[in-house]
Amino acid sequence: MSAAATSLDKSPLSTRAIAEAAKAASRVLAPLDEAARNAALEAMAKALEAAGAELLDSNEEDCSADSCAEGESLAPAMLARLKLDGAKLREMVEQVRSVAALPDPLGRGLDAIELDEGLDLTKVSVPLGVLAVIFEARPDAVTQIAALAIKSGNAVILKPGKEVERTAKVLVRVLREALAAQGLPADAVSLVVGRERAQELLGMHGLVDMVIPRGSKALVEYVQANTRIPVLGHAEGVCHIYVDKSADEELALRVIEDAKTDYPAACNAVETVLVHREIAAEFLPKLAERLRAKGVALHGDATVRDLLRGVEVEAVDDWHTEYGEMALSLGVVGSMDAAMEHIHAHGSSHTESILTEDTAAAERFLREVDAAGVFHNASTRFADGFRYGFGAEVGISTSKFHARGPVGLEGLTTYKYVLRGHGQVAGDYRASNKPGTSKPGEQARTFTHKRVAR
Repeated sequence: MSAAATSLDKSPLSTRAIAEAAKAASRVLAPLDEAARNAALEAMAKALEAAGAELLDSNEEDCSADSCAEGESLAPAMLARLKLDGAKLREMVEQVRSVAALPDPLGRGLDAIELDEGLDLTKVSVPLGVLAVIFEARPDAVTQIAALAIKSGNAVILKPGKEVERTAKVLVRVLREALAAQGLPADAVSLVVGRERAQELLGMHGLVDMVIPRGSKALVEYVQANTRIPVLGHAEGVCHIYVDKSADEELALRVIEDAKTDYPAACNAVETVLVHREIAAEFLPKLAERLRAKGVALHGDATVRDLLRGVEVEAVDDWHTEYGEMALSLGVVGSMDAAMEHIHAHGSSHTESILTEDTAAAERFLREVDAAGVFHNASTRFADGFRYGFGAEVGISTSKFHARGPVGLEGLTTYKYVLRGHGQVAGDYRASNKPGTSKPGEQARTFTHKRVAR
């Protein structure tokens, strides 16, 4: 195993040394065939299973520790993300294996053009290189990201939040040992800890190819403001559900309940429900009863509070609120246009859903709403790499460049152009006036530019 730091050692290697080792490891991973990468993933899955007891013990220490810098307790939403139990550990192992089962993202022919006879250009998918992932709370982020990185031929440097350091330390050690046992560089998965290391990592623009922040809005904005490395991520998950006047009532109640209560700490949980005015008087009391029975605190506009007299509903302080807990904003709108205007004004371009039996209305919503995910008659909770069939995700991006929505294997690749020739030179295709080569003003050769079936 390499000497690169993977623990909370008193004298770890420098951040630059870790990044340099990761860059070297990425060059070993990039040309590996799919079988070798899949074998490494299976070894990682088995190692996680074998280390289950140690992982749960380290996570229990994290959950009971006073991890906040100011000495305060963790917020309920963050504690929910941090907690690791047997079921979540099994899911983490399953995700590693599901990534191994996915098609190979590397070496895919994305395009092919014959420039001329015997001069062939292909566009081929390749790894990005080195990923730096800065994340808060979630131990499953380690296994998801590491699995996707190895499958896509990338090395990854993980920087966990203070609250999850103990769990991350064990996870990374286990994964590194599994890689080394397969004859692969352990530095393909590395760990750095501490706020100072995070800042240093963000300065490694010559070694790190992409930074992925996973956590709070403050974390994402800090990363975006403090690095020259391309950043992939999203700052918030202010997701909406619009209940149209033609919605199926029972379907709407069931979908909203799931979108809010299935895992309220997730960024794809619904935070605002907008209801068409024509059905609000009948629908809102039923929705309020259903959600309050689940322990959801309600916030509403003046119309909502008037329709729900006798029900405890606080005024909405800010429509651009990501609660991350059992709380929900409710609003009444006069039309789908008003709903879309509200979504574009207060949403975070994450995931938006319409509940309606009006196909034309649904199609217009799907076409016109600008977000990474737009759904019809479905819970926002489906916005997830595993549920999309990506095996896992390194995060969700609301950017319109490179990758958008849940980012899986494809988002961790780029491409290069490969040209195969037989001694051709650019001058062969340039107008020439030299005697004996061509007529004055004519080209010696011309491009064919034929698309080739892949």
